Amino acid sequence: LPPIPPTSKRLFLVRHGEVINPGGNKPVYYGALDVPLSSLGEAEAQSAAKYLERFDLQHVAASPLTRAIYGAHEVLRLQEYKTKSDVVIYEGFKELDRGDWCGLTFEEIGADMMRRFDECDESVTPANGESYPALKDRVLKARNELLSITDFGQASAVVSHLQVTRSMLSDALEVPTNKMSGLKVATASVTCIDYDIDTGSQTVHFQSYKPSVRLQQAKDMAN
Repeated sequence: LPPIPPTSKRLFLVRHGEVINPGGNKPVYYGALDVPLSSLGEAEAQSAAKYLERFDLQHVAASPLTRAIYGAHEVLRLQEYKTKSDVVIYEGFKELDRGDWCGLTFEEIGADMMRRFDECDESVTPANGESYPALKDRVLKARNELLSITDFGQASAVVSHLQVTRSMLSDALEVPTNKMSGLKVATASVTCIDYDIDTGSQTVHFQSYKPSVRLQQAKDMAN
């Protein structure tokens, strides 16, 4: 990676590892439910933390959900001689709330409903849930808060979720919100973005990089 320019700040976006799907053999959408990591997911999180050990991180942030907090603590543990701050929790980095769709399969929700939801038809937002535009609005506010406590020329990391990472990545790549569901973000992968505070430009150095380790393939299903 190139050095961070003096007018810029760098964020490493880390997705949590594989979870134990609450539907068991029938994968269901879980969204913002606090589902646990699998043993493989914990190993994936540790591998991502090991990769980030080479970088000096000023802050390590996380979603309030335990699957993200676990990964953040793994990152922080390997940064113990570089930073004195604890994990910073932001509600805005919480995963997309699927509302009444939680616990349902893709087939139970319906292909047409999912297509319309992904295309940001807010009329099909599930009861007690939120739309992609609503999600993206709160995610970017949380991102800006993290950037505000990160010094110029420094880097921070945030451990969060698929849709949260897509929200920040789509903003950087200028991908419309109604297209962001197509962005690939693997479990426990790392995305790196520089933010030039003077110009407002965003530079994506890499996305969905998964550290090469001898782990089995994660099951990345409905979420």
